[in-house]
Amino acid sequence: MKKETVFDLIGVGFGPSNLSLAVRLAEESATSNMKHCFIERQREFGWHRDMLLDDCRMQISFLKDLVTQRDPTSRFTFINYLFERGRLNEFVNLKNFYPTRVEFHDYLSWVAQTFDERVHYGQSVTAIEPVLAANGDVSALRVVSQDEDGREWRRVTNALSIGVGGTARVPEPFASLGPHNVIHSSAYLSSIERIAGDQRSGKKRIAVIGAGQSAAEVFSDIARRFPHVDATLVIRASALKPADDTPFVNEIFSPEFTDVMYAQSEDGRRSLMERFRDTNYAVVDRPLIEQIYEMLYLQKVSDEARHRLLANTVIENTARRANGEIELTMRDVLSGHAHAERFDALVLATGYRRDTHVALLDGLAPHLGDALAQRNVGRDYRLVTPSNFKARIYLQGCCEDSHGLSDTLLSVLAVRSDEIAASLADAGQENAAAQRTADDKKTGVSGGRVAIAL
Repeated sequence: MKKETVFDLIGVGFGPSNLSLAVRLAEESATSNMKHCFIERQREFGWHRDMLLDDCRMQISFLKDLVTQRDPTSRFTFINYLFERGRLNEFVNLKNFYPTRVEFHDYLSWVAQTFDERVHYGQSVTAIEPVLAANGDVSALRVVSQDEDGREWRRVTNALSIGVGGTARVPEPFASLGPHNVIHSSAYLSSIERIAGDQRSGKKRIAVIGAGQSAAEVFSDIARRFPHVDATLVIRASALKPADDTPFVNEIFSPEFTDVMYAQSEDGRRSLMERFRDTNYAVVDRPLIEQIYEMLYLQKVSDEARHRLLANTVIENTARRANGEIELTMRDVLSGHAHAERFDALVLATGYRRDTHVALLDGLAPHLGDALAQRNVGRDYRLVTPSNFKARIYLQGCCEDSHGLSDTLLSVLAVRSDEIAASLADAGQENAAAQRTADDKKTGVSGGRVAIAL
């Protein structure tokens, strides 16, 4: 067992959120000397690797990279990445604000390699424990992790930044089917060959469940790449809906809108979330909708209907048959008619849960009170804890209810990391002042003068 090392900050997860924070800490003089590290379960940096489809583009401008909105002169901008890669002029000639997802992933990896010495890849956090002071206060946190060889690592920190992203949401009744020939879109590229097989295995039927961007991308990819597969896209809605990305609506993703959202009452926040939900959830980029529509139309022209879109369809039951096929009982919400169909495999594009941090912090529950249950988070993304809980916990990507729709996206990364860094700097100053006061009491020094008892 390794000796415990004390840090000012430990980041759990090293995706875009904590990567942006790493950049911020490295560039800010007030925090550049802060002792910090990150723990990442993947062996190397990776961001949605299983959805890096060749022709899929980012849905946000490249200017919403890790730093530009905070400091466009930073060497970590996407533009400087292009310059150093020798592609700046060619990118300009594309006349496109939206790079491919593959290229943006390469940009993120390019930034991440700068911090390799601070990132412990291939380690999974197994527990977060309180470190108690003599008076019972939670003065720090112990982060316990395990590497791929089974070795345990224990590190102590004064602050924690949790940026673990989402976990695949597998709703009932799909959860009961088990993993055989059922995959989530988050594992698409690494699993699709296994469930689709090759042409020698004969015709296959695959159902894609979901009505959002990922579902549409998967459906289109299967139809294009696997000529022996008949794909069916099943959605509850009456049609694939285009994302509202018009300029005025897009202002909800600006950092300033976070202040607007946070200032609302709980009911006001819910209302805003519902009002703008169609900017991010169960919506698809218009060009992709048009591409899918054209594909289905051309099938009619050739009189070869292989792929389908089943709209207004609710899946009421699932069952696995003896031959391994999956039977879906589906109901048309307009006619009320129910019928059963069998498929060789399913791809679930059913979104992500954003509650991984709850289980991660379970060991602190006796000391956190209702902080987690009430989802009480400060404007600086710090979990509001009881007064005797001195360690700081920052939550990234799981504060949508309080900070708005942009919280789970890349849009506010640069500014959010700036706000967290400022909060950490303030905490450092407070701790230094408290330590000076304690030292003064021990030595009898007050206000810079020696106190002498007469």
